[in-house]
Amino acid sequence: MENTNMEEHYAHDLHSFWSLLLSLSFFFIYSTCLSEPEVHIVYLGHSAQHDHQLTSGLHQQLLLNVFESEEEAAQSMIYSYTYGFSGFAAKLTPDQATTIARKEGVVSVFRSKILKLDTTRSWDFMGLPLQETPDNDEAPHGAVSSTFGDDVIVGVIDSGIWPESASFREEPWMGPIPRTWKGECMSGQDFPSTTCNRKLIGARYYVASLEQELGPLDTSSGTEYRSPRDRLGHGTHTASTAVGSVVHNVNFFGLGSGTARGGAPRARLAVYKVCWNRTGDSAGECSEADILAAFEGALMDGVHIISASISTTIGQLLPFFKWSADIGSFHAMQKGVTVVFSAGNYEYSPDPSRVKNVAPWSISVAASTIDRWFPTQMVFDNTLTVMGQSMITTEVNALLIDAGLFFSNGACLSKGWNKSRPAAGKVILCFSTMGSITSAEAAAAVKKAGGSGLIFVEPLGRQVPYVDVVPTVYIDIYQGTKLLHYLGSSEWLPTVKITPTKSLVGKVPAPEVAFFSCRGPSALSPDILKPDLSAPGVNILAAWPPKTPPTLSPSDKRSVNWTFQSGTSMACPHVTGTAALVKSAHPDWSPAAIRSALMTTAYTKDTKSEYLLSGGSTKPSDPFDIGAGHISPTKAIDPGLVYDMKAGDYVIFLCNIGYTQEQIAKVVCPGTNHTCPRVHTSNSNLNYPSITVSDLQTTMTIRRTVRNVGWNRNAVYTPRVVSPSGVDVAIWPRLLVFSHYKDENTYYVTLNPRKKSEGRYDFGEIVWSDGFHTVRSPLTVRVNNIGDGTESMSYTTNI
Repeated sequence: MENTNMEEHYAHDLHSFWSLLLSLSFFFIYSTCLSEPEVHIVYLGHSAQHDHQLTSGLHQQLLLNVFESEEEAAQSMIYSYTYGFSGFAAKLTPDQATTIARKEGVVSVFRSKILKLDTTRSWDFMGLPLQETPDNDEAPHGAVSSTFGDDVIVGVIDSGIWPESASFREEPWMGPIPRTWKGECMSGQDFPSTTCNRKLIGARYYVASLEQELGPLDTSSGTEYRSPRDRLGHGTHTASTAVGSVVHNVNFFGLGSGTARGGAPRARLAVYKVCWNRTGDSAGECSEADILAAFEGALMDGVHIISASISTTIGQLLPFFKWSADIGSFHAMQKGVTVVFSAGNYEYSPDPSRVKNVAPWSISVAASTIDRWFPTQMVFDNTLTVMGQSMITTEVNALLIDAGLFFSNGACLSKGWNKSRPAAGKVILCFSTMGSITSAEAAAAVKKAGGSGLIFVEPLGRQVPYVDVVPTVYIDIYQGTKLLHYLGSSEWLPTVKITPTKSLVGKVPAPEVAFFSCRGPSALSPDILKPDLSAPGVNILAAWPPKTPPTLSPSDKRSVNWTFQSGTSMACPHVTGTAALVKSAHPDWSPAAIRSALMTTAYTKDTKSEYLLSGGSTKPSDPFDIGAGHISPTKAIDPGLVYDMKAGDYVIFLCNIGYTQEQIAKVVCPGTNHTCPRVHTSNSNLNYPSITVSDLQTTMTIRRTVRNVGWNRNAVYTPRVVSPSGVDVAIWPRLLVFSHYKDENTYYVTLNPRKKSEGRYDFGEIVWSDGFHTVRSPLTVRVNNIGDGTESMSYTTNI
C-alpha cells in the first residue's frame, strides 16, 4: 500500500511538472535573433461572439498593446479570424509577439510557417465500379448507387482549380446549388465570378500572408494567376480525384486509358487556393496564416468535408494548438465537418515516426499502390533483356554508359556534372544509392548533360515511375547491379533499345504501401494510431491544367489535360471522396463516426491474399504503415458498428497531455464540459477505432463504446482476437447484444504483458462480427517493463 501511495504521489508530481512545462510552451515564440517583424498567428480559441465586427475590434484592441496608433495596428493586421474560431494574423516582432502571448485570453502565438504541397483505375480497384442508371447517367455500383455524394459539399484547400476541365463540368441532371451553401465565386485574374457552376459552386483565394512573408507574386510572366485558377496543377488533380465528374476515354499519351471520375462524382466542389507558384519554379508555397483563413472561409461557406493535402516540412511536430491545420480541423470537428489530411511524404526511406497531421480529431492518410503497372522493356546489344517500369511514350535508341563518366563520384546531380563531357546519344545508368539521390534530381542532371535517357536504380520496393523530363526507366538494385557488371565487361558501349511503356492491370499484387508514405507511430500522441488508413496514391491519373507541363519543368513543352501524380497528396482525396459518400448516406453522422466507418471496414490483405507489402522493404506492412488498413468504399457505407466521439471526448485527451481546464475552455464551444478528471488516464482510452498502447508496463484495461448502425437493430456481435506477441488479451463481455431500445454497448479490453521487453511494438487485432458485418480494430502494443521507466515517461507526455 505504501508503494502504491508513493507511486500515485510521484505520478501527481510528474503530471504537475509537465503541466507547468506545457503552460510555458504555450507562450514560447519561435523567432530568430532578428527584430524584423514577421507574420505571426495569434490564436484565441473558440469565437464566443456572434458579431464578427465586434470580434475584429477586439483583435484590433489586442494589437494596440504593442502598437502606438490604430493606423499602425491596422497596417500590421493581415487576417482577422472571426468565424468558428477567434484569432488573427499580423506582422509582429518577436518582442511584440511575446507581449501579446502574455495577455489574458490568448491561447498561443506562433510564427506562420511556409509549407509545401505534399484517376482512371483507382476507384475500380477499390471496388467502386460504374454502372448505368435508368436515366442513362452513371453511378458507382453497389450500396451507394442511389446517392453517391448528392449535395455533399467538399472543400479542397490546395493550389486552386482549372475550371474548364471536363472533371468539373456542370451535368444536365444536377439540381440547384444546396440551400446550405453560403459561399461565393471570387473573381480574379482569368477567373470571372461567372466561372463557377452547379458542380464547382465556390472558389476563394488567399495570398496576403504569403506576400507579406516572401514578397509579391509575379503574375506578369504567366507562371501564376492572382485568382482561384490553378497554375501548379496539384489542386486540380486532387479535386478531380475526390469529386470529379465522369469523363470517358482519358489517358496520358495512351497510358492508363479508361474512364476518370472522383469517388463522389455528384458531390459539389468548393476550392480554397492557398498554395502558389510564387517564384515560377513550380515548387508550391503555402503560408499557415493563409491556410487558417481558408479553414475559416470553408466553415463559413458551409462545406461538409474538407480535404487538405498539405503537411509540415519541419522535422518535428509542434504542440496541437501551435499548428494551423490542427487548429482549423479542431474547430471544423466541433461544427460537424470531417477533415482529411495527407500523412506526408518522405523521399529517402520509410523511417518510423515521420507521420504528419496526427491530431485525433482529423484523418491522416497513407499512400498505397493499385494493381496497375507500367512495364518497359530494354534490350542491350540485342541479347540482354531487362524489364523495368517507366512512362516512356516513344522508342529510345542510344548507347548505355555509367554515370561515373559524367558526374562527380557517380552521383547524378546537376552540380556534379563534368561540363566537358556532353551526354548526347547516351542513356545513363544511375544508382540512387550514390549519395541518396531522388529520381527527379537524377533526371534533371541527365537533362542538363544532354542525355537521351536515364536508367534509375533504386533499392527493392522503391520502383515508382514518374512523368520525367527525360525518358527514365526504373529498375531495382539487383537488376542494376547485373546491368552495371554487364557494362563493365563489354569492350564497347552497349547499345540499348527502350520500347514504349505499356500499362497493364491485374498482373501485380496490390495494394502495397508506397515507400515514400510517412510512417507511425505519432511523435506527438503515440497512444493514437496514425496514419489512420491508406488509400491509392501511386500513379493516379487525374485532371491537369493544360498550361502547366506534366513535369512542372519550364523545359517541358507538353500540354496535357490528364497526368499521373504520386504522393500521399493523391491518397488524401480518395478518402475525401469516400467520406463524401458516407456523409451522403448518413448525413447526421459525426466526423468521428465517419472516420470509424472508414477505418473498421479497411482491409489488410492484397489481391493475392497476402498481407500488404511495406514498400521500401521486403516485409509485410503493420499498422504504422497502413493504419487500420486499405480503404474499402462500399463497405464503409454500411460498417455495422461505429466508435463515435463528441468534442467532450477530446477534452479528456487534452487534459491527459497536460492542457489545463482554463486553456481547454478557450478552445471548445460554449456548453462543452471542459472539466479535467482528478485522475488522468491513458489516451489509449479515447474511443478511437484503433487501440494503441505505447507503454504497457503492467496489466491494463481499456474501454470502448460502439453504436449499432446496421440494418438489424437486434444484432448480436461476438469477438475474435489476435493477440500481440507476448501479451494476453481478454475481452468482456463476450457478447454485444443490441436491440431497438439499446443501440450502444461498452466493452473492456484487458492487456497483460507476458514477456520482458522494451522499445518493441507488437501487433494484433480485435474483430467484432454479427455474421454479416466485420468491424476490425488494429491492436498495437509496446511492452515496456525493462529498466527504470525513464524512457516511457517521454513517450506518455506530449507538450
